[in-house]
Amino acid sequence: MARVVLVGLPGAGKSTLARALAERLGCAVLDTDEVLARRVATPAATYLRDAGEERFRAAEVEALVEALDADAVVATGAGVVTRADARDLLAGERTLWLDAPDATLLERVAGGDRPLLGEHPAAALARLRAERSPLYRAVASAVVDTSGPLDEALERLSEAVS
Repeated sequence: MARVVLVGLPGAGKSTLARALAERLGCAVLDTDEVLARRVATPAATYLRDAGEERFRAAEVEALVEALDADAVVATGAGVVTRADARDLLAGERTLWLDAPDATLLERVAGGDRPLLGEHPAAALARLRAERSPLYRAVASAVVDTSGPLDEALERLSEAVS
């Protein structure tokens, strides 16, 4: 069973904060995008584009199952909550929803490979927030504000974990 699982929109800081929190807790860190990439032998964003979202989400759930089996801080892909089977898995874990204002998220994802944000990232992010916020809320025991400097976000996250 994972120590803590991080969910949230693209740019919320899941991967970055998972590494920092794992270091602080003295445990492993797993990113489901990295687990998925290892399993399918291609980067997660490439697999999403090539295989389509439905196949990607199925592979993402398999990666989540693997990650949750470790004594680790787990960073998930932003859309993992879109599948009911993933939400069922997350409901049994200490899951925290990382969030920040859209302007912050957009700044963080600028220039990255985010296939679902497309050519109009602000509109896509607003749509994802509307669709996924109820799903994040359903699986998370707390919401952690990740805006501001990394050290401040890590402190807020650490407080939520303790």
